[in-house]
Amino acid sequence: MGIRLPIFMAVHANKILKWQQHLHNRNHSNVPKGHVAVYVGEAQKKRFVVPISYLNHPSFLVLLNRAEEEFGYNHPMGGLTIPCKEEAFISLTSQLRSS
Repeated sequence: MGIRLPIFMAVHANKILKWQQHLHNRNHSNVPKGHVAVYVGEAQKKRFVVPISYLNHPSFLVLLNRAEEEFGYNHPMGGLTIPCKEEAFISLTSQLRSS
């Protein structure tokens, strides 16, 4: 026993579900399991994919705290945005990768 919707409502609901699935797939594409996409930069944002283990490192936590202070939970890119220079981020992730 289910709820029957008028045909126009069912079509509209189906379109909404497909659009949500498309957005979900687009936002999560090309991110391997155990990694997270972050957007880095001051004016121009660049997307990086980093292991989630970096999120617990004290140096990375400083960047996350800075992001929280600047953006709260409303990130302009739709994902985790870190407000620092790209060169500084690359330097930090290189150090984390080698340790």
